[in-house]
Amino acid sequence: MKAFISEQLSQIINQLKASGQLPDDFQPRIQIDNTKDKAHGDLATNLALMAAKPAGKKPRELAEQVVSLLQADAGFMQQVSKMEIAGPGFINFFLSQGALTAVVGQVLSEGARFGQSDTGQGEKVQVEFVSANPTGPLHIGHGRGAAVGDCLCRLLQATGWDVTREFYYNDAGAQINNLALSVQARARGLGPEDPSWPEDGYRGDYIQEVARSYMAGDTVVADDQQVKGEADPENTDAIRRFAVAFLRREQDLDLKAFGVAFDVYFLESSLYSEGRVEAAVEQLIANGYTYEEGGALWLRTTDFGDDKDRVMRKTDGGYTYFVPDVAYHLNKWQRGFKKVINEQGADHHSTITRVRAGLQALKVDIPEGWPDYVLHQMVTVMRGGEEVKISKRAGSYVTLRDLIDEVGCDATRYFLAARAPTSQLTFDIDLARSQTNDNPVYYIQYAHARLCSVARQAEEKGYGWNAEAAQACLDQLNTDQEQAVLNLLARFPEVVATAARELEPHQIAQYLRDLAAAMHSWYNAHQFLVDDEAVRTARLALAAATRQVLANGLDLLGVSAPESM
Repeated sequence: MKAFISEQLSQIINQLKASGQLPDDFQPRIQIDNTKDKAHGDLATNLALMAAKPAGKKPRELAEQVVSLLQADAGFMQQVSKMEIAGPGFINFFLSQGALTAVVGQVLSEGARFGQSDTGQGEKVQVEFVSANPTGPLHIGHGRGAAVGDCLCRLLQATGWDVTREFYYNDAGAQINNLALSVQARARGLGPEDPSWPEDGYRGDYIQEVARSYMAGDTVVADDQQVKGEADPENTDAIRRFAVAFLRREQDLDLKAFGVAFDVYFLESSLYSEGRVEAAVEQLIANGYTYEEGGALWLRTTDFGDDKDRVMRKTDGGYTYFVPDVAYHLNKWQRGFKKVINEQGADHHSTITRVRAGLQALKVDIPEGWPDYVLHQMVTVMRGGEEVKISKRAGSYVTLRDLIDEVGCDATRYFLAARAPTSQLTFDIDLARSQTNDNPVYYIQYAHARLCSVARQAEEKGYGWNAEAAQACLDQLNTDQEQAVLNLLARFPEVVATAARELEPHQIAQYLRDLAAAMHSWYNAHQFLVDDEAVRTARLALAAATRQVLANGLDLLGVSAPESM
């Protein structure tokens, strides 16, 4: 309905231009908002306020003219029952009963497709997320990245994008060396309390698991790689390969339990073995954006908006961490991804400017501001009012598997995606496990289950109906509670489009809470299986449509829609 009203207002703007009342170059962004108070209508626009000055009129005077032109359109007035001018010149629209109830037939017709669009028009987009170092089990921060990243992919697919999910393995560098030395120490029979334990070694129990498996000669399969333990505690290279494969497999199992899968696994080590890092560095040097100072190689990132230049190659000959990132993102561009979204922890914020500067300095026509980033803040886990900081297995942090095992996949996914990534998140285990209305995921799923129960009861009583027959009865949906549900159902496509455009899956979570609240209010206020056939049919149709939209929204979050609870 917003699109319909926007189109009518665009036509009026053109009429005012044609009559010389508005300048030809006036191109307003027509804004139509949902009203907070239904006493002020269903939708409102500030068009008259924006256009008053160019038209040389007072806002209310222009609003009256716009309303008059709209009232002359019989087709428009079939959709809008009345209009009011409010405040300094807002125009409030009260939708007709037919316009409100039309969404029921649309939902029943489109089913699982309701809310989807072709905004992306099949354009390729790559979303990189999780991208954990293969040095241990996934922690809860990785879990938040997995939930947000996967929901972003679902939203983009729902709005017509060709999505590639990618996991970047940091399988090179100091952390991997520390992993290998830690496993080697365990393979030699040493423990973290031993004086010869590696200074920066990993101390979790999982290191002992890796060492035990390596010494047993086990074979592990991680993605397309198969690595066999050699039972030789002195072969550091073999231990490194085995440990990385072992932990990659463990992380993959955790992600599968979380309902997350990837299309591409990209190894940082391949950037070195294929010469991509060296090639990128040579190109930066050739383009004149580097200089030597203090035995190090620097990149002139200040030429691209950074506050200071950055070291690329350290005095020991090793590259700083953003250099392989530049080579990696050049590879993404060369693979044809004109749109790339990186979902990462907020601790990556400092790398954004450096990576973008490096890409600009390569001079390969990559646009400024590419790629896009979605950064998530930290997660604090609480149980019994106290913070939970460690896992028995990992030792120093809470693992994603801990939460999945304790509260289930659905609650874990919902809680991690339900807040804006820019907000710090407190994950309350007790709340996530509770079966009360205070638990938002339970509250939403229970709304869906309640409506499934209504459908089962209707079938048991022989109350048959179909969408076509229901069309004649939808004018019976005239209670305040039903009107609230109808308004929310009509908003769903807009919410999906906005959440995808703004890369904010938490908007879906909030919408589902609102829809569940409206549905529970309706359910508690009215009987569905009443004797009046017209009322009963209309309510069953609205119940079916609401159930479908709840399921569609939950699917965008990767959360199940149970039929009974």
